[in-house]
Amino acid sequence: MLNPVMNRRRLLWGGASLAGAALLKEMSGTRLISSAVAEITAPMEPIRMSSNENPYGPSQLAIEAMQGAFSKSNLYGGIGNQLVDLLARIEGVAPENVTISAGSGELLQAAGVLAAWEPGSIVSPYPTFGQLVRAAEVLGSEIINVPVDEKMHIDLDAMYAAIRPDTRMIYLCNPNNPIPSIIEKKALEDFVRTVARDRLVFIDEAYYEYVDNPEFSSMMPLVAEGLNNVIIARTASKIHGFAGLRVGMGYAHPDLIAKLNKVKTGSISVLSQYAAYVAYQDMEFQDFSRARNKEGLAIVEGMCDELGLRYIKSNANFAFFETGIDSETFRAAMREHNIMVGRTFDPYPTWARVSMAKPEEMAYFVQTYKKLYT
Repeated sequence: MLNPVMNRRRLLWGGASLAGAALLKEMSGTRLISSAVAEITAPMEPIRMSSNENPYGPSQLAIEAMQGAFSKSNLYGGIGNQLVDLLARIEGVAPENVTISAGSGELLQAAGVLAAWEPGSIVSPYPTFGQLVRAAEVLGSEIINVPVDEKMHIDLDAMYAAIRPDTRMIYLCNPNNPIPSIIEKKALEDFVRTVARDRLVFIDEAYYEYVDNPEFSSMMPLVAEGLNNVIIARTASKIHGFAGLRVGMGYAHPDLIAKLNKVKTGSISVLSQYAAYVAYQDMEFQDFSRARNKEGLAIVEGMCDELGLRYIKSNANFAFFETGIDSETFRAAMREHNIMVGRTFDPYPTWARVSMAKPEEMAYFVQTYKKLYT
């Protein structure tokens, strides 16, 4: 097994962040001083601001762990048990409360199958990340979509009112996606405790590492407490930069974990296991990723403040703001300048979801937006 000890102080990210820092010095609070920022040269390759990826990851330590594991790639198995033990220790639960999956997407698919084992309905906010409900709908479940409220927050009262006797599962994404809002922690805990008495509650916490909001809390303590109808999904795809490595994890009562394991269809590669084992202990890189993400959000939200654009204060690694322009038209215009932004998200055809790239790339995005629309 590779040595997981974190005993270095090496530079992980090179000179790119220094360029971003220089640009950020031209900011006053969250407002860009347009006249002071020099013209930024267009990139040679498209900047990916469309898929909520970490532009820096995986960390150098995770890469080195994968390189060291190449010689083990001809062998079945790996260090899955050690990874589960580590994740359990981090979250304060038992290993029996944890399962690992090929990205959280596999867990979402498995939970959709689990919900559709018997005829019934699933209650979900709208809009939200749709993989679980799509999987269940294909298998015959009826999806009850509950629109977000006027502030674009998930409406727990409306979600509760939508529950029917045949409802098998309630799905919640917290922070939500494509709207980076959160559910207030006490209200969410009360909701889960009530609803989970007689039906499943699935909470997708893919972006929880980015949240810097005292009104937010993970529902992991409910799993540690032993609630038997709660599933929490996490992923290494975001802050750890593992989108292409496919590492996810689910936390639930051991009986639920056993059911999920029966319907999962994939496994994690040996390389990904070793990389994840190191990445989840590499706090330096996680802190770095959070800091750069915060800088990028300040640039974009500062532009929105300056231009008077409506936006949702982000609790994730992407911004969501109203351009007033048809989103497909906006996407095409940005693509002409080598910027890839998110697709249309109904029912908000004039809103844009923009993933955080590096701060200097976000400054280029702001420059481009102003050239085109101001």
